[in-house]
Amino acid sequence: MIKPVLQDEDLLADIAAARSQDDFFLWWLGQSGFLVKWRDHFLLLDPYLSDSLTKKYAQTDKPHTRMTELVIAPEKLSFVDVVTSSHNHTDHLDAETLLPIFANNPKSAFVIPEANREFVAHRLKTPPEFPIGVDAGQSVTTGGFTFHAIPAAHEKIDRDEAGRCQYLGYIVRFGAWTIYHSGDTVRYDGMLEQLVDWSVDVALLPINGAAPERRVAGNLNGSEAATLAHNIGARLVIPCHYDMFEFNTASPEEFVKTCALLGQRHRVLRAGERWSSGEL
Repeated sequence: MIKPVLQDEDLLADIAAARSQDDFFLWWLGQSGFLVKWRDHFLLLDPYLSDSLTKKYAQTDKPHTRMTELVIAPEKLSFVDVVTSSHNHTDHLDAETLLPIFANNPKSAFVIPEANREFVAHRLKTPPEFPIGVDAGQSVTTGGFTFHAIPAAHEKIDRDEAGRCQYLGYIVRFGAWTIYHSGDTVRYDGMLEQLVDWSVDVALLPINGAAPERRVAGNLNGSEAATLAHNIGARLVIPCHYDMFEFNTASPEEFVKTCALLGQRHRVLRAGERWSSGEL
């Protein structure tokens, strides 16, 4: 099993040591999960920090065999201001991850697609009014971060009966910085036009691709993620959504190769590894 660069207390020490009034820091927590630190503000993007899916599918014909050790137990993250969920799949909306986080961060905010409010409240056993819901084209500011919702297509743009998107990506702005966390998505018509004017500093994009035999919705592959980042003018792209489950992963090799061909700046992180905007 892949061992993270930093785990548990070592990771917490690294988070505490990362300080700057100008730069921000992020850590890849595995799958599509990232921790962002800007000054004294902390944002958790789509964390999956449990073995709930491995346990759920253990006796089925689609085992979710874990590839990377858990970076940190969720209850140890006691300083979080904002958490996001981009959609309802368990690796982006995991009760075993989120309930300990909210128990230890009672004042934290939770940003979700408005279309998913009822589902989220049921899964997490929280009051329906607890999450902050947004839909495509809408923005909300909380905990020192501003979120602008972008449709995500996993593998198509799905909407509820009211026409609201059930899968979202988030443009996140704070201070002088802009991050794009796409959630699970493929490229779709009109996507570029919604992203190109945001002056994205760092794009966080999935690279596991789409394979029908996996029997799960697909995402961008490595080449597509590199190309999308280049097309929207992202200053840097970091890949994610791989090395978690044996049946649904991909090598970052094609991503790196395409970035090199396009002249797209990129950084491949290992689980538990820190990146700083000072590297831009």
